[in-house]
Amino acid sequence: MLSQQTIDIVKSTAPVLEVHGVAITTTFYKNLFEAHPELLNIFNHANQAKGRQQTALANTVYAAAVHIDNLAAIIPVVKQIGQKHVSLGIKPEHYPIVGEHLLGAIKEVLGDAATDDIINAWAEAYGVIADAFIGIEEEMYVASESKQGGWRFFKDFTVVNKVKESENITSFYLKPADGSEVPAYPPGQFITIRVSVPGEKYLLNRQYSLSKASDSESFRISVKKEDENNPEGKVSVHLHNNVNVGDTVELSAPAGDFILDPEKSSPVTFISGGVGITPMMSMFETVAKNQSSRKVSFIYSARNESLHPFDQAIRSLMEPMEDAKYVSLYSDTGDGFITKDILAEHAIQQGDVYVCGPVGFMEAMINHLLELGYAKEQIHYEFFGPAMQLELANA
Repeated sequence: MLSQQTIDIVKSTAPVLEVHGVAITTTFYKNLFEAHPELLNIFNHANQAKGRQQTALANTVYAAAVHIDNLAAIIPVVKQIGQKHVSLGIKPEHYPIVGEHLLGAIKEVLGDAATDDIINAWAEAYGVIADAFIGIEEEMYVASESKQGGWRFFKDFTVVNKVKESENITSFYLKPADGSEVPAYPPGQFITIRVSVPGEKYLLNRQYSLSKASDSESFRISVKKEDENNPEGKVSVHLHNNVNVGDTVELSAPAGDFILDPEKSSPVTFISGGVGITPMMSMFETVAKNQSSRKVSFIYSARNESLHPFDQAIRSLMEPMEDAKYVSLYSDTGDGFITKDILAEHAIQQGDVYVCGPVGFMEAMINHLLELGYAKEQIHYEFFGPAMQLELANA
């Protein structure tokens, strides 16, 4: 338990962290990687380069300061971040290293304003917060490795098939190199793929949604090839150009809390844009195979037909379904955007709605849904990369 004095000091620093949070976390990552370059094997370098990780950590530190007297309030956030951590192989021994450099960054950025009392209070608070992360992540690791075919950290997988789904998206079918089964996973979860890319000093990690319903045979990820000059594209370009059938990659066990509840039978709407279709494929196939009478609406937007993956697969899955609707739109045609009117016509008001795509797309879709009277509890969404703040109406 934290002392009242510690709680008061940490809460009093919240306004300062709100102003200086990104400066602190930017300094933190710089110093962390200088002292421990081996950790670059874990972190997504592209998110670092774009400042996403720094902003996400700043938001988390600020939330911890605000809620330090009631940490139960941030447990959902801890669990969400924990899902990312277990997919990257974060270990308990990483937390003291992070704590040392986070406190050092607070002192470096705030200077004399970071008194000994403030630093000591934050050291005590960090210990409690770190213990919460470690405990929750250990539960996740245990749950993952206790499944049939489950494991902890990373495991070798063999590419058994490679299928071009559209002009820029290719699917990779992956089986354990040791011949074991793949574990069952809820539809919507992701894995981390870890690869060594020629010319790169450190291993590179990327998280990709599992794009088919769970079975014991294989995983499938469907990867959009990014621009070769884009730092975000290093892994996707490598996978498209260099990784072929018979090659081996390392995978984490499935993780993530953007999942379809298989116990529900109420109506469901899937809304996605671009490569945001990938988790929807796992969800939709699961419903099609196990709940063919469930009412479903699948709304998808791509730039044009050549960039539209899984079109025929969706149509085939729909054939035995009793009440399924599929709407696909192409933005290059000028009238192919998913508008508020499109959602009013085709989304199902009564049930859950799942949204995935670029940040701007999700902001627009969620705001439209809120304006149409959907409750926040009905709307579920997934980010690519670190969680960022969405600009939502009525937030």
